[in-house]
Amino acid sequence: MTTATGPVAPSGLNHLVINVRDLAETHRFWTDMLGFRQVGEFRPTANAGPPRRMQFYSADHGNGRLNHHDIAFMEVPGLPAPAADGTLVSAIGHIAIALPDRDAWLRQLAFLQASGVKFERRVEHGMTHSLYIRDPNGYTVELLYELPREVWEGDIQGALNHYIALPTEGPAALEDRGEGFPIFAKAETV
Repeated sequence: MTTATGPVAPSGLNHLVINVRDLAETHRFWTDMLGFRQVGEFRPTANAGPPRRMQFYSADHGNGRLNHHDIAFMEVPGLPAPAADGTLVSAIGHIAIALPDRDAWLRQLAFLQASGVKFERRVEHGMTHSLYIRDPNGYTVELLYELPREVWEGDIQGALNHYIALPTEGPAALEDRGEGFPIFAKAETV
């Protein structure tokens, strides 16, 4: 069992999810104006994931390599427009923070659970294993560790739509399979 001795220093910000009113308009701006590439989209199902449409984008990480996503947009049709002075209602869907590795992530989960932080969601995504919690302001924070690149880079779309919900309470909330990940690869066409 992993012991909780204190918070684990993150390795950095992994991605940001922003709520938007119109995915098509947002897509045009972030691809045509800022040069990001769409790498996938999430299509909600009755039993998995957020209830709204999402699109995922990556910058070029050198030599044409793409990330599973650097930024994502979730369509929230009733989202208020900015005020005339530019003031926004919070548009942050969630903030994703990467831990250096699986062991650091498990230590952080143990620390949070021992500290009484409520786990809202635990998920095996196709490219990360993630815990979702809320900060005191109500913002959702995703704490994750990334699976090896070879697991997800062959089919980013498939990895983005992989979603296995896991326990959020008790000892089971601190368990994580460290091997046997599905490998996402596009089917070969004949």
